[in-house]
Amino acid sequence: MKLVKEIVWLLHKDGLLEWRSGYALGGILLYVLSTVYILYASFEKIEPSLWNALFWIVILFASVNAITKSFVQESGARQLYYYSLLSPISLILAKIIYNVGLLLVLSLLSWGAFTLFAENAVTDNGLFFLAIFLATLGFSITFTFISAISAKANNNSTLMAILCFPLIIPIIMTLINLSKMALDLKIKANIENDLYTLLGIDALLLGMTLVLYPFLWRD
Repeated sequence: MKLVKEIVWLLHKDGLLEWRSGYALGGILLYVLSTVYILYASFEKIEPSLWNALFWIVILFASVNAITKSFVQESGARQLYYYSLLSPISLILAKIIYNVGLLLVLSLLSWGAFTLFAENAVTDNGLFFLAIFLATLGFSITFTFISAISAKANNNSTLMAILCFPLIIPIIMTLINLSKMALDLKIKANIENDLYTLLGIDALLLGMTLVLYPFLWRD
């Protein structure tokens, strides 16, 4: 029960901070919309296979820009204050949950922007939405934990890029298969295997984060 109260309090705090400094979220939304419009203006017609690749590229870079600030914006004094009040599990779970919601909103807005400017190439909306949800979950877990490591290393962006790349490759490869099926670019076979694989990757990343973050927290 204490864990839930701490997570709710942290989510409320992050929401208030985001609302008061809305320029960060506004900048990310501007990035997404302007990128999609530039892609639309650059191609006379975006084929489904190209649509699929461009969509996930936009989501990937938007996710990095949105989550890198998770721990960077926390000052040393504030982190010490959290250390005296909260458990590390509460803090990391609250950050992950908040980032999942943020990335889900950004992903749906990106989907809407692609639909507005380049038409909707998706034929199975349910499967595509499920792929988006599992993608935001995996990206949120990975980038949140790497952001915490980067913050401990004086916000070393190079370190974050090096650590993130090998971790997100399995997620990206599985997402490509699922989204190809949702766009009818590939025969819908072994959907359950791909979904279970993606769920397994997300669960493994979450487990590793919950085990390793308390050690990072005490550093």
